[in-house]
Amino acid sequence: MITENILQFIPQRHPFVMIDTLLLADEKSTRTNFTIKQENIFCEDEFFSEAGLLENIAQTAAAGAGYKEQMRNEKISGGYIAGVKNFQVAFLPKINDMLTTETIVIEKIFNMTIVRGKIFSGENLVAQCEMKVFSVTAD
Repeated sequence: MITENILQFIPQRHPFVMIDTLLLADEKSTRTNFTIKQENIFCEDEFFSEAGLLENIAQTAAAGAGYKEQMRNEKISGGYIAGVKNFQVAFLPKINDMLTTETIVIEKIFNMTIVRGKIFSGENLVAQCEMKVFSVTAD
């Protein structure tokens, strides 16, 4: 599955969209691609910032949840980062780099989902963390 109309799965809108393409979404895993553009709000001195990396992981998790909601004919939920644990950054990617991000659901309790996220640029690990995401049901 490759879906380039990412806005159908996430509540975010430009200029706050940090993923381009949904590559995979199943019960436990989600994978996305994202090419960093110069006009991105999280770019600083030609590099994509730590905040942008965290948002990229969060939106990858949101895209997986949104895809599943759409398959069940439900409205797309909103969400908030509720916590980040063990955030490690190997390096900051540059403008025009393409990132591949994967989230794996570790646990889901009511409206709280815990995911493990990893971001790669090619074969190189860029960043990783464990993230708690709180979902808000759409009206």
